[in-house]
Amino acid sequence: MSPTATPEDHGLLRFLTCGSVDDGKSTLIGRLLYDSKTILADTLSAIAKTSQKRGLESVDLSLLTDGLQAEREQGITIDVAYRYFSTGTRKYIIADAPGHEQYTRNMVTAASTANLAVILVDARKGVLTQTRRHSILAHLVGIPHLIVAINKMDLVGYSQDVFRKIMDDYLAFAARRGIEDVHFIPLSALNGDMVVERGEALDWYQGPTLLEILENAPLAHSEHGEPFRFPVQYVCRPQDSANPALHDYRGFMGRVESGAVRAGDAVTVLPSGLSTTVKAVQLGGVDIDAAATEQSVTLLLGDEIDVSRGDMIAARDALPAAKKELEAIVCWFSETPLDRARTYLIRHTAREVKAKLTAIVHKLDVNTLERLPAEKLTMNDIARVQFKLAQPVFADPYADNRATGAFIVIDESNNNTVGAGMIQ
Repeated sequence: MSPTATPEDHGLLRFLTCGSVDDGKSTLIGRLLYDSKTILADTLSAIAKTSQKRGLESVDLSLLTDGLQAEREQGITIDVAYRYFSTGTRKYIIADAPGHEQYTRNMVTAASTANLAVILVDARKGVLTQTRRHSILAHLVGIPHLIVAINKMDLVGYSQDVFRKIMDDYLAFAARRGIEDVHFIPLSALNGDMVVERGEALDWYQGPTLLEILENAPLAHSEHGEPFRFPVQYVCRPQDSANPALHDYRGFMGRVESGAVRAGDAVTVLPSGLSTTVKAVQLGGVDIDAAATEQSVTLLLGDEIDVSRGDMIAARDALPAAKKELEAIVCWFSETPLDRARTYLIRHTAREVKAKLTAIVHKLDVNTLERLPAEKLTMNDIARVQFKLAQPVFADPYADNRATGAFIVIDESNNNTVGAGMIQ
């Protein structure tokens, strides 16, 4: 590469770190930030002082993610800590998920937008129940790529035999649960071996470092082709008497949830079912050639069609299903149990509809995926349920499209989010 060449942009990667308690998740993220030189000097100085107060001889890098005071006092992660960093070729959003079972809802929230999960395993302890549970949850939520990072290799003498035994144990478990696309890496987050730099202690491992894997991981929405989906968030009708050109302007604003769109594309508006073409794609009032997934734009249509907030503009030849009954895997967030007698709001993309629970098909044991009978759902429960809706939503199966296959459940009495669902 010449000195003036621009590095290839590999795009944004959202990833999750999870595993058992004290496996070193927060320290691993701290090491990534520290060794990739993305920590501000004042931040590093602050955590150095905190480390000295604790009587530590070196900087405790886990403090970079354990931002809550309660976490620092307990020495554990009790909520999802998000951190952002970038290298020369990619931007990252990291979610550090809690390890305890009572924070299952926090992990599900973090996993819902992740395209890759780093599951840490303590080399001294091997594959534990929480390791299996988090792997199952990551698989259930649809994270397509898993990295099993066998951490604390410095505490087992960097033994290749220990690494291979843990890898064999995990592969046996993964085969039973249908978990695929798993990459294994030995590392020491404390010392930095195989995180950003290779170090010298793991010369028997010839694979890439953790950062090298992250740098080359596939982009979200690239695993399979997803058709164009554009939920309308706002209808733009400028009221500017001084500019007659805007009198007939009608733009539909929102985010491209999947696929891509360009002027001339044939689309259908739901629920009306009327078809038209895209006249223009605009960003900041300026016409652009095309818009891709996760880009917020304004669409102008070729025909006068009544379109409102919550409507869906979709590819004419690949429409989502209009559903007034949903069967979904739901994670319940609220301390108040799911109540068959109550009416809830379901928010799906930009559409909000009233819903009633009609059945709890079964509850899932998140440690084994065993299906259990259930009359109610309490906080952190995961179950397959059925809802009946007052109006249709326009959805794809979650396995095909995570954006239009997901929804949240809202308690209409207080507007709290009480659950999240994945449409089957």
